[in-house]
Amino acid sequence: MQEKDFMQIAANEALKAQGMTWTNPLVGAVIVKNNRVLATGYHHQYGHEHAEVNALSHLPQPELAQGATLYVTLEPCCHFGKQPPCTQRIVASGIKKVVVGQVDPHKIVAGKGLHYLEDHGVATEVIGGTDYLNPAYNFFYRNGRPWVTLKYAMSLDGKINCAGNERTLLTGPEAQFDAQKLRCCQHAILIGARTLRIDDPELTVRIKNLAIPPIRIVVTHDVQKINWQSRLFSEPGEIWLLSETDATTSLPKNVHVFVKKQWTPQAILQLLASKDLQALLVEGGSNLQAQFVQSKLADEVVTYLAPQILGGTALPAVKGPGLNEKLQYELVDVRRLGNDVRLKARRK
Repeated sequence: MQEKDFMQIAANEALKAQGMTWTNPLVGAVIVKNNRVLATGYHHQYGHEHAEVNALSHLPQPELAQGATLYVTLEPCCHFGKQPPCTQRIVASGIKKVVVGQVDPHKIVAGKGLHYLEDHGVATEVIGGTDYLNPAYNFFYRNGRPWVTLKYAMSLDGKINCAGNERTLLTGPEAQFDAQKLRCCQHAILIGARTLRIDDPELTVRIKNLAIPPIRIVVTHDVQKINWQSRLFSEPGEIWLLSETDATTSLPKNVHVFVKKQWTPQAILQLLASKDLQALLVEGGSNLQAQFVQSKLADEVVTYLAPQILGGTALPAVKGPGLNEKLQYELVDVRRLGNDVRLKARRK
């Protein structure tokens, strides 16, 4: 086996924790000696032991680490957080070399972990290839704002809802399950007040019991007009209301109101960034999504295309403020889901 093969094993380990590490990255690790895998590990859940320590704990005997090579998908941390520094544990274990798939973009690490290991007699090598595991984490620490995904289902003629004030279900169970998987990887889910009123969504993740579910956010002109009987408020989990007016009555403990004269996409992302939230899913409505597109803040678009035609005055996707120039996206994935098709595109 080659280095890339061991790193792939580590990457597969990392993916086991999708949706469970919150603002921490997905990380996997493999301990190898004499071209044989001795132990594997990954960061199971936010606040729990890191991948390197988890792998070391799976060794049949601790002394087997001496002289071994550790393959890890992200640079080991060298600071005290919820867990002690992994670099100290690696040095103490007797591992002789650490091969890394990606240097950590977080400024608290950013090469310092590798320097610590080298200063303490552990050889290091960066071979790359694992950036894809944490796109939102990487984007956040390189750009200072959350990664934004727009998600919607639409008909063949580009409509997302029939005319009127009733929700239109377009996609089948396979696409709906896939949309749930998309929610698993988010830190916040955003909708507008009209979507809350018409669709009455829960915005929950129902396919996996997450350690920390995404924060559910509603943008509204007037918090006093919110219908507190909406299904959104019947489910546990943190809810933010971004309003131009403040609440005049007491609110449930899980509901927080943020007041601003105008909640632009830039203002919304600034708020999320201040809370270290790295991934935002904008689910609706059409006008809110158009605002993100017009502001050039839609990094990824996930479209579920249903073989239906709504026609007439049905609501088009991404209808709202126009663009002064065409935005170019790259189609990164096309997948059939039952009778529907999922398209995934990212800004070039």
